[in-house]
Amino acid sequence: MKALRIATRESPLALWQAHHVKALLREAHPALPVELVPMTTAGDQLLDRSLATVGGKGLFVKELETAMLEGRADIAVHSMKDVPSQLPPGLCLTAFLRGEDPRDALVSNRYDSLAALPAGAVVGSSSLRRQAQLRLLRPDLKLQELRGNVGTRLRKLDEGQYDAILLAHAGLLRLGLQGRISESFAVDVFVPAIAQGVIGIECREDDDATRQCLASLHHTGAATRLAAERALNARLGGACTVPVAGHAVLQGSRLRLDALVAAPDGSRVVRAALEGRKADASNIGTALAEHLLAAGAGEILAALGVEVERGA
Repeated sequence: MKALRIATRESPLALWQAHHVKALLREAHPALPVELVPMTTAGDQLLDRSLATVGGKGLFVKELETAMLEGRADIAVHSMKDVPSQLPPGLCLTAFLRGEDPRDALVSNRYDSLAALPAGAVVGSSSLRRQAQLRLLRPDLKLQELRGNVGTRLRKLDEGQYDAILLAHAGLLRLGLQGRISESFAVDVFVPAIAQGVIGIECREDDDATRQCLASLHHTGAATRLAAERALNARLGGACTVPVAGHAVLQGSRLRLDALVAAPDGSRVVRAALEGRKADASNIGTALAEHLLAAGAGEILAALGVEVERGA
């Protein structure tokens, strides 16, 4: 039987995610050989500049997508918050795994909460979304860029380069590093990134056998949540270089979507929420985006060079 080849980044977290998918596939299809195809992406290599200046989070997935299109891999495993709203022709997102804790976390060796940080404390983060929200909550802190994988960021913290850093709760949990978390922020206080905590699997659209193989891994709840969040992001221009946050919560047959668009310096923020039937997830995302644009998000995005088409 031909092996199913998984394209993955070589960072410890990406490899954990790929091995997790491999284990799930082997459990669902015991006779299926599964191989990992590790590779380094441009996003992993360009660590001396912020993501906003080198092209955004899409740099973490381009090489993996090229490998699939060229037939060197069959699927790619992604942190969905790194996947742009538009996919290359010929590829599709086939399965989403059950989401992990979507919250953002503060990690510090000296302070147990954001409130405990003294004025002027140095906080590291490469995310414009995190930086903008942190400036809203604590404008007295000093923010500095922080790139690299989770281990690299923690090492820089331990070396004393920062008083605290911001990371995804899910990544720390998956790597067994939840003990490093000082505080996890409530999603209604610090809105997570689009799709934070969800693992997605991408493959070629015409590979029916692989898509059928992946069907058993698909979690409908995660897919519904992502439908709302990614529709919101797509209507807001889909740029990974803009402080856009969005998080959907399912409650029975209902879905609530909270979203935020902020100026990178935290000088202006537009925030809103919308609730409706979960069957209308994509429409809720689009409608909330329209509301944000009308409330001033369009001006914030325009100032950042993001073109957003006028609504109907």
